[in-house]
Amino acid sequence: MRKTLLCVALLALQQGAFAEPPKVVDGRFVTSDGMTLYTFDKDTSPGVSACTGGCASNWPAALASPSDKPSGDWTLIPSADGKQQWAYKGRPLYRFAADKQAGDVKGDGFKDVWHTAKP
Repeated sequence: MRKTLLCVALLALQQGAFAEPPKVVDGRFVTSDGMTLYTFDKDTSPGVSACTGGCASNWPAALASPSDKPSGDWTLIPSADGKQQWAYKGRPLYRFAADKQAGDVKGDGFKDVWHTAKP
């Protein structure tokens, strides 16, 4: 019985953790597992991603889970593959494929059009 209650409690905590927008760590937005999020200068229409095809392979969308809900400056927009992508103040957010561990910021300044996302 104790194990069952513990499992239910852990599941409830996990579900709550996914129902929130990305977090701020060291002045930048990160995913729930600490991966840095980025903005793309070519995203000029609010709520619309300009990163498709090969771009999306290197810069995958910061996807929301099905239980995530928009809140305040945080919105959900359709990603290139039709899933839900996080946007902050209308700007789509992305991860960088070359970032391999939490805290990496290898995409910051990439080709002068990619930048760490900040509040």
